[in-house]
Amino acid sequence: HVQLVESGGGSAQPGGSLTLSCAASGFAFRTKAMTWVRQAPGKDLERVSEIDSGGSGTVYADSVKGRFLITRDNDKNTVYLQLNDLKTEDTAIYYCAMGRYSDSWRTRWDLYKFRGQGTQVTVS
Repeated sequence: HVQLVESGGGSAQPGGSLTLSCAASGFAFRTKAMTWVRQAPGKDLERVSEIDSGGSGTVYADSVKGRFLITRDNDKNTVYLQLNDLKTEDTAIYYCAMGRYSDSWRTRWDLYKFRGQGTQVTVS
């Protein structure tokens, strides 16, 4: 079965950096696009970044463009999100998910099976 396990979250000061990892198993990782989303307390789910199966095509939310970098290693079945120049508004739980972002995730996130359990990022 599909398993996605995030790691690398923690606390950072504004302007600092963190690197998140998402280890995948149970599916053909190298054939799937991957997405990072985040959810801050009391706020809607927000797409942060996507990467295509080969790693050459990426998408970023305007709020993180130029500060975050998404990459993947298909030999290690892992997708990464490098968070640079962190801001207090980046505080959230960060999740990785299999596939391209869908707006339906915003109302059905708890039901989406192909996602990790999240890792907390706190910037203060």
